[in-house]
Amino acid sequence: MGLLSGVADTDRRVIVLALARMVGAAGNSFLIVVLPLYIASDLVDIESLLETSVGVGAASVTLTEPLLIGLVLSLFGFLNSFSQPLTGRLSDRMGVRRPFVLAGILLLGTASGLYTVADAYWQLIALRAAQGFGAALIIPATVALVNEYAASDADRGGNFGVYNTFRLIGFGFGPVLAGAVVQRGPYDLSAVGLPVVDGFDAAFAAACAGAYLSFILVFFLVRDAAESSEASDDLSIRVRGEGRLLDPVFALGLATVVMGICIALFATLQAQVNARLDQPPVWFGLQFAAVTIANVLFQVPVGQASDRIGRRPFLLAGFALLVPTTLLQGIVTQSVVMTLVRLAQGVAVACVFAPSLALAGDLAREGESGTTLSVLTMGFGFGVAVGPLASGWLYAFGFVVPFVVGAGLAVVALAAVVTQVEETLETDDAGDAAAAD
Repeated sequence: MGLLSGVADTDRRVIVLALARMVGAAGNSFLIVVLPLYIASDLVDIESLLETSVGVGAASVTLTEPLLIGLVLSLFGFLNSFSQPLTGRLSDRMGVRRPFVLAGILLLGTASGLYTVADAYWQLIALRAAQGFGAALIIPATVALVNEYAASDADRGGNFGVYNTFRLIGFGFGPVLAGAVVQRGPYDLSAVGLPVVDGFDAAFAAACAGAYLSFILVFFLVRDAAESSEASDDLSIRVRGEGRLLDPVFALGLATVVMGICIALFATLQAQVNARLDQPPVWFGLQFAAVTIANVLFQVPVGQASDRIGRRPFLLAGFALLVPTTLLQGIVTQSVVMTLVRLAQGVAVACVFAPSLALAGDLAREGESGTTLSVLTMGFGFGVAVGPLASGWLYAFGFVVPFVVGAGLAVVALAAVVTQVEETLETDDAGDAAAAD
């Protein structure tokens, strides 16, 4: 009920944008489950790459199936994260958001459709790279719009909570549906004059359709905020803080990198997790989605509470909980327990997402929303890119090793938030403003 009432009180423009992102995210998240299965199938030629050494001497790495999967999954995040400061800055300089969102959606959707004709590993790499740049066009522009739609600091956290909730519904449930679509294929469509479609092509087509539906929603229902017409000349990203080592937004960006890594360590190890827990693939889809399920349940309440209580308490709680929930994923041996641990990790993420974006929005100067918020979205994208690649490599040293490393990084992230991030919200004023509303 709290989630529903929170949505009802949210600016309609935020809800429309969130619905569009939900549809697009569902289509894109299909690929997180489908691509590893596709690469591992006989439909993609990777035999010539397996056991090949890349690099020289001690720096050489032997290509394995998990590492090849990790490279495809990580490439999206690398291009996405590294391009976001550029696209966010360009969006600020031009003073528009909507054209960036539309162009990015077209890239994502078209590339999803082209997977149906891709049967070589390099083709998957090229298409995933295009999708990474497409996401970089979308993410800074959309979070800037949500920030600019906020009437005041007292509802910024709630707006981000609602936006993230809808977006994550699509992102979280997409993998579950993807597993079912692939497993139930092939599909005989001769009754409607179409050929038989295997499960992989059906999933790629669904991802493409989701992106194009998202494009339609944004094209007809989303407009730039009035504030976005104010372009800024100073679009530099601040690293050093005033009176402290790091700028608080930059420190949060580094901590968000760690959060993304901790979440994504799980993604590459689908086959290994299923074998270790002796479970069918549908369990892995549920466990992967568990982080998002918890986010869906807690994003709005946490976001609204951060408007009343403050941002920092939730940030500290989230990073503190991230440590044990990451470590336990390398220890547990039962499917149900793994699902519960992933749910708890989702609670940790929910405590960080909306409050961190709201904190950055509090500090962003007029006309700089895209640049400032891109520090956090870039950090998360970079972490999600590093996570699969790191787990694909660290798994060679033992199943638990990727999660031990992730938990250690989470301790460092917690220390950074404790020492470098201060509260930005005057909670008494926020409470008065909320009461007045």
